[in-house]
Formats: sequence, structure tokens, C-alpha cells
Amino acid sequence: MTDTTTPDTVFYLDCDTGIDDSLAIAYLLGTARDRLVGIGATSGNVSAAAGAENTLRLLGLAGATGIPVALGEHHPRRGEFDGGAPHVHGADGVGGVALPVTDARLVAEDAVELLADLVERHGERLHIIAIAPLTTVARALDVVPDLASRVDGITLMGGAVTVPGNITPFAEANIANDADGAAHVLAADWHTITVVPLDVTMQHRFEPRHTARLARDGGPLAQAVSAMFEAYFDFYEPGLGVRAAPLHDPLAAAIAVGDVAVVDALHDELHVDVTDSPERGRTFRAASPATVPPSDGGRRTTVTTVLGVGDDAADRILRGAASDPR
Repeated sequence: MTDTTTPDTVFYLDCDTGIDDSLAIAYLLGTARDRLVGIGATSGNVSAAAGAENTLRLLGLAGATGIPVALGEHHPRRGEFDGGAPHVHGADGVGGVALPVTDARLVAEDAVELLADLVERHGERLHIIAIAPLTTVARALDVVPDLASRVDGITLMGGAVTVPGNITPFAEANIANDADGAAHVLAADWHTITVVPLDVTMQHRFEPRHTARLARDGGPLAQAVSAMFEAYFDFYEPGLGVRAAPLHDPLAAAIAVGDVAVVDALHDELHVDVTDSPERGRTFRAASPATVPPSDGGRRTTVTTVLGVGDDAADRILRGAASDPR
């Protein structure tokens, strides 16, 4: 299938910097450092403030503190931040790994303002990679109503279409943490929108052999990420039956960059259950145009939902994350 971005594409990353976000950041710095033009931190795995601090420290390890980092939305569109996922990522979001303090600071503007500025500056060259709850991106769509049609597109990690969720039997965490925000983003008028759900991310994993090579071949950032994965392995091992962890966020980043080939995907509408039922946060396809009325009163957005990628995805992510020059 055709890559959705080109060498001229630049990237804005919206993250909730936990362990797999950290690997995604290392990967992007190794493969597209000069094209990563901004990062926003949204509450999810950790609070937006904690995620922003983690991001600054990760960039410091890579000597990439020139990339602007902004504070994104803390609370979802409805309700309040629930405290994150310390049982998965540790209380600090990075598995208890001590990241060196950096002199780098957040930019003065918030993440919505940063994204709006990047849209003005880069227009159709800008591609959004969203690996957090979609609160900040949804808010940006409120502030800049034509944002979706002005950028190259968006690739997001979230959802569970043909498999169970990971936070409820129905819902994946990024979508469930702000179902209303996700519904708003999925309904926007994007040129391209690619969803990378649990259906594919659970199929591609890092094992200890990957993290050992990451520590051996990479610099300080790669070594820190390798150490974080011990906590990630601890969480996933009981459920998987092997010491391994899925590559949720890095896979979305690698698909956006065009490094990992998409070999199977659905192309149709994707909706989010925003009711107060037990299925809140469930992502589902519309069986027919009459099944679910479009949320904007008329427009229908075709979503590429990735179900399969090349078998070498984990190795490509490893090579990218280990190749940062510092």
C-alpha cells in the first residue's frame, strides 16, 4: 500500500509520554529528527505536566532540546483525568528509570496554540501523529475549525475494532480516556486519517533480545528506553505468557513515517460509542450509511484502519530507535 507521507512531510507528535511513547520518540528522533517540528503532551498514561517533563528529559538525552514541547490538555472533554496508568508505566510514566534533569523548558504557548502555529507555518506539509488520548487534537479542531483540511493528515494509535479492548472489554485506552474527543477527531474532514488499533499493535512486540540490542547499539536515549521496558515486560508477561510487550505507539509512528508497510487495512467510517453504557469508548465501523448519522450533520470521513503490517515491523522500529546519532 502507498505511504501516506513524503520526505517533505513534517510531523507534530501528540503524546502522553509513558514507556511506549518514549520508544516512539526515540524512533522518530532516529528516523525523522529534522522533520519533528513540535510535540504536545496530553494527559493519558500520566498527567500532561508529567508527560511534558518526561518528553523534555528524553529530548535532553538525545541532544534534541531545540524541538518545541508544549503542555496539552489535562482533563478530557467530559469528566476529569483519572490518574493515568501507573500499574503499566510506573508512577512516573517511565518505569522508574531516572532520567537526567534538563535545562530545556516548555514553550510559552500551549499545545493547541503550538499546533495552530505549525498549521500556519507548514500547512499541507504537516502530518499529525497522535499517540495519546485525542483531547488536545480535538481542542485544536475547535480553535481552528478547518485544521483537518489544511494539513497532510493524521495517524493515530487507538481503538480496537475486531479484538477486545485493553481498558474495558470493549474499549482501548487512548479512545476510552476521551471518547468524546476521539469521536470529534474521527469525524473531522481530514485528507487522510489512519488509525492504528490494538488489532495490529498487539501482533508486533519487543522481546528482551530487542531491548538488549537497543541498549548495545543506541545512545543514552535508547539505553534509557531499553531500561524502561523491564517494567513494561513485567506488566505484559502474565497476560502474554512470554516476556514481551506490544509496540502500540512506535508502530503508529513508523507507519506515519512510511518505514513500516501496511499490508491489510479497512477503508470505511469509524465511530466511537460516546454513551454512558458499558461500551463507552468502543470503536466500531458503520455497517451502512444509514446505521450511524454523521456527528457533523452531513460529512462522512473515510478512515484507514490498519489490520496488518510487514513482519519486520519490530526490527525496523529497533533500527530506527537505535540509530539516533548521539
